[in-house]
Amino acid sequence: MEGASFYTQSNALLRKNLAYQKRNIKTNICLISFPIVVCVLLVVFQGFVDKELNKPDKKCGCRCVDETDTDTKNCKKICGIQYSTAEQAFSCAIPNPPEWPPLLQVPRQEFRAVRTGKSSTDLPKESCRKTKSCPATVLFTGQNQDFATSVSQNFFTNSSILNMFVPISSTNTSTADILNSLSQLSLGTDADTDLTRFLEPGFFSGRPIYTIHSTCNASNSKYQVNIPILQNSRVIKIDVECVRAQNVWYEKDSLVNDVLFDGYRQASDDGSINEIMSAYDFLNSSSKNFNMDISYNSSLRRDTIMGNPPSLLRIIRSVNVVSNAYLQTLKGSLFKMVLKFTKEMPKPATETSLDLISFIAPLFFTWIIELLLPVFLTYLVYEKQKKLRIMMKMHGLGDGPYWLISYGYFLLISIIYAVLLVTFGSLIGLKIFNLNDRIIQFVFFFSCINLQIALAFLLATFFSNVKSAQGIAYIYVFASGLLGNALFKAFVTDITFPKNGIIAMELIPSFSLYRGFYEFGQYAFAGNYMGTSGMSWKNLNDGRNGMKESIIIMVVEWFIILSLAYYLDHLALSGSSFRRNWHQFFRKKNKLSSYRIQTLERQETEINVDDSKPDIAQEWMEVENFVHDQGTHYSVVSDNLKKTYPAQDGNPKKLAVKGLSLALPPGECFGLLGPNGSGKTTFINMMIGLISPTSGNAFVHGHSIQTDMKKIYTSMGVCPQHDLLWETLTAREHLLFYGRLKNLKGSALIKAVEESLRSVNLFNGGVADKQSGKYSGGMKRRLSVAISLIGDPKVVYMDEPSTGLDPASRNSLWNAVKAAKKNRAIILTTHSMEEAEVLCDRLGIFVDGTMQCIGNAKQLRARYGGSYIFTMTTSGTEAEQQVENLVLHLSPNAQKIYQISGTQKFEIPKQDVKISDLFKSVEVAKKNFSIQAWGISDTTLEDVFIKVAKIEDSIIY
Repeated sequence: MEGASFYTQSNALLRKNLAYQKRNIKTNICLISFPIVVCVLLVVFQGFVDKELNKPDKKCGCRCVDETDTDTKNCKKICGIQYSTAEQAFSCAIPNPPEWPPLLQVPRQEFRAVRTGKSSTDLPKESCRKTKSCPATVLFTGQNQDFATSVSQNFFTNSSILNMFVPISSTNTSTADILNSLSQLSLGTDADTDLTRFLEPGFFSGRPIYTIHSTCNASNSKYQVNIPILQNSRVIKIDVECVRAQNVWYEKDSLVNDVLFDGYRQASDDGSINEIMSAYDFLNSSSKNFNMDISYNSSLRRDTIMGNPPSLLRIIRSVNVVSNAYLQTLKGSLFKMVLKFTKEMPKPATETSLDLISFIAPLFFTWIIELLLPVFLTYLVYEKQKKLRIMMKMHGLGDGPYWLISYGYFLLISIIYAVLLVTFGSLIGLKIFNLNDRIIQFVFFFSCINLQIALAFLLATFFSNVKSAQGIAYIYVFASGLLGNALFKAFVTDITFPKNGIIAMELIPSFSLYRGFYEFGQYAFAGNYMGTSGMSWKNLNDGRNGMKESIIIMVVEWFIILSLAYYLDHLALSGSSFRRNWHQFFRKKNKLSSYRIQTLERQETEINVDDSKPDIAQEWMEVENFVHDQGTHYSVVSDNLKKTYPAQDGNPKKLAVKGLSLALPPGECFGLLGPNGSGKTTFINMMIGLISPTSGNAFVHGHSIQTDMKKIYTSMGVCPQHDLLWETLTAREHLLFYGRLKNLKGSALIKAVEESLRSVNLFNGGVADKQSGKYSGGMKRRLSVAISLIGDPKVVYMDEPSTGLDPASRNSLWNAVKAAKKNRAIILTTHSMEEAEVLCDRLGIFVDGTMQCIGNAKQLRARYGGSYIFTMTTSGTEAEQQVENLVLHLSPNAQKIYQISGTQKFEIPKQDVKISDLFKSVEVAKKNFSIQAWGISDTTLEDVFIKVAKIEDSIIY
C-alpha cells in the first residue's frame, strides 16, 4: 500500500482539527477575548487612578480675590501657581513661569565626603560628621596643576552674605533686584530635584539654603531671611547656612573616578555614602584654552527607579562656577558671567495623570502572553495522555505533518491573540501600544509567541498527565512573572549590575519576555510624560535599552528549543530501539535490506526449540524458511522476538516475551490467548512500535519493526484495548480522518466510510453524526474496530475487540471482522473462547512469555482434549463420595477438576469409557442416591486453555 503524501496527511489532520475546534468554538472565543477583557479592566483601573489624582485637593489652587478691594462678596475666583501647594502647582496653567536662582547640588551633612581607608588624606576626618562641620568637597585635576589650582581658588569667593540678603528680605524689592542679588551668590541645596522647575524644591523642602564659600565663620554661618517670590505674591521664610567648600587636587582623572565611585553607596562594602559635591577635569586648559569635563551625581535623576521619568539635575550652576573662576583668573575679580535665573517653558492647565498601564505593563502583559503556554501544553499533553497521538501515528500520520498543523494552529491562535491585544489596547488609548514603533512591536511579539510555542512542545515531552502539566505551567507563569517584577527588574534598574548577568538571566524565556515589555513600558512612560514618541529603531542602540538583546535571545532560543523538542518528541514516540544519540539521529540511514539486518542480528541470538511441541517447532521452521528464502510471502513474521524489562525498585528483571517465532500468511486471523500478565500486550506493543524488542526481530510485509516502522504504519490498522477517540468528534469524522491518512480520497473515501459505518451498525438513525463522547461503551468499541479496518490495511491488530458488546452487536462485529480477513492478516487477543473459535483460523496459547501451542480450535481440542467432561450435582457429603466412587469405577484414570456446593466435574479419558456404559451407570446410581442434575460434554476450547495454563504453571513452579 502506498502511504499518504505529506500534503495528504497534513490535509487530513487540518480537517480533523477544524472539526475539533469548531466544537470548541466557545472555548476559543473566550481564549482570544481574554486580552480584550484585561485591557478593559486596566482602563477602568486607570480611570480610577486618574480620578483620585484629580481630586480638588490635587488640582490647581484657587482663591477668591476682590480686585477693587471694596466688596469682598463680589470677589473673583483666580487660580494659579501662587495659590497652590507644590503638589497642586503641576496642574496649574503657567503662562509666565517663575524665575528661580540656579542652585548647586550640595551633599547632605551626614553624607559629605570624609577620610576613609581608600580616600585621600586631604579629606576631613570622619569626626566632622558628629560636629556637623564637614565641608563640601570639590575634586579637580588636569594636565597643568598650577593653572588648575589658581582657577580653583576663585571657585567660591567670600562676598558679604549679610549685605546680599538685606535687600532680598525687603518686600519692596523687585523681582529683578532679587534675582540680581541672588545671582551674586553661590547658592546650593541638598533637596531632591523634581520633574519640572515651576517650583524649585530647594525653597519648599524645609531644608536650608546653603551659601558656598571658601571659609565660614560666626558672622556668616546661619541666617533666617524672608524672600518674596512669584512676583511678590508670596513670601517664604528660609534658613540660610554657610557651607565651606574644600578643593582637593588629584594627579590623574582615574584617581578622581575612583574616589567618586568609592563614595557611591552601592560600590562600598558597608553601603555607606561618601559624596563629592562636584569634580572638574581641566584637561589641557590654559590661559589660551578652556576645556573642561565636569562630573556630577547622576543618580539624582532617578529615571531607573520604579519606571519614573528623569528628574532635572542642578548642573548649570556648576558650569557657571568654573566659568567665572576661569574668567576671574585671567581678567580679575570684577569680571563675571552673571547667571540670573532658570525657568521652565510656559504650560497650559493640565489634569494630573499617571500612565499606570505603562508602569505595570511588564508584569501584567507578561502574564497575558504567557497564559497561552498552559493552553498549548494542555492540548499536547491531552493527546499524549489519551494516546491519541500514538494512535494517529500508528495509522500513518508522520511527525512532520503533525508538527506543521499543530504548530500552525498554535501560531494562528497566538497571532490573533496578540493582534487583538495590540489593536484593542491602541483603540482604548494604551500608551505602551500607541507610542512605541509598530514594527518593533511586531518583531517582539512574533519572536516571543514562537518561543512560547516551542517551549510548549518541549515541556510536553516531559508530561503524561494533563493536570500535572497544567499545574506546573500555571506555577511557572505566575511565579516567573512575580520573580521578574520583584527580582529581575531590580537587576535591570541597577546600573552597577553586569550586563552579561542580565543577559544570562534572560535565557529564562519569561525573563526575556518581561525585559521586552519593561523596555516598552519605560519608553512609553517617558514619551507620554514628555509629549514625544516611545521606542523607535534608533533607540535599540541605546546603551541601557535591552530590547535588542531580548529579541536576539528569544529568536536563538526559539530555534534551539524547537530542535530539541522535535528530537525528544521523536524519541518518545519511537520506542527505545530508536533512542539514538544526537549524532545518530541526523545520520543518514544505511541502505541494507531488512532481511540482511535481521540476519546479522540473529547471529547473536540464541534460539531454543522444544522438540516435545511439534506445532511450535513447525512454526519455527516456517520462520527460518522465511529468513533464508526471501521469496516466501508472509504478512507478519516474528523471529525469536524477546523483551526483557530491567530490574526496578528492588524487583528482578522481567522476561515478558521469551523468544516468540510466528508466521502469518495473508487472509489469516490469528488468535492470541493467554492469562493476564502472560506477555500478549507486550508482544503487540512491540509489533506496533510502542516499545522495542530486547533481541530478535519481526517483519510486516518484509519491513523490519527495528528500522521501517514508518512504512509499516502505512499498511497497519490497530484496535487498542481501550477506545482512543476524540469525544467531540463524530464517528463519521473519525473515519474520514483515518481514511485520509490511509490515502483514500473523493468518492472512494466517502464509500469506505459509509461501508465501515454499516459494517459495525453505526450508520442508521443519525448515530454516525453523533459525538463519540455520547456513545455507549459498546458503540465506542464498534467505532474503534471500524477505524482499524478502514483503508484496507494489510495487517490489523485487535486487542479484545468485542469487550462490552451485547450479543447482537457482537455477532454483527464478528461478521465485519470475518469479511475483513480477505487478503489481510489479523492478530487478535481475546478472553472469549467463543470469539476465538468464531473468528480465528489459528490460535496460540501464550503463557509466561512463551508460546505453548499453535493450531486451529479443532486441532487444539484433539491434542489437549482427549477426555469427556462429566458433571454431576447432588446434595449431601455422602452423595458426593458416592459420585466420586462411581466415576472411579468407570475410569480409574479419571480426575476431579472442579467441586463446589455439591457440583463436581471430572475429566474422563475417552479411551477408558463408552458413552452407553456411562448412561447405564447413572441410571443405576439414581436408585441409590438423589441426583439433581448431570451431564457429559466433549472438551471445550476453554478447557484446553485452562489445561495448558495449568501444565505450564506446574512446570514453572
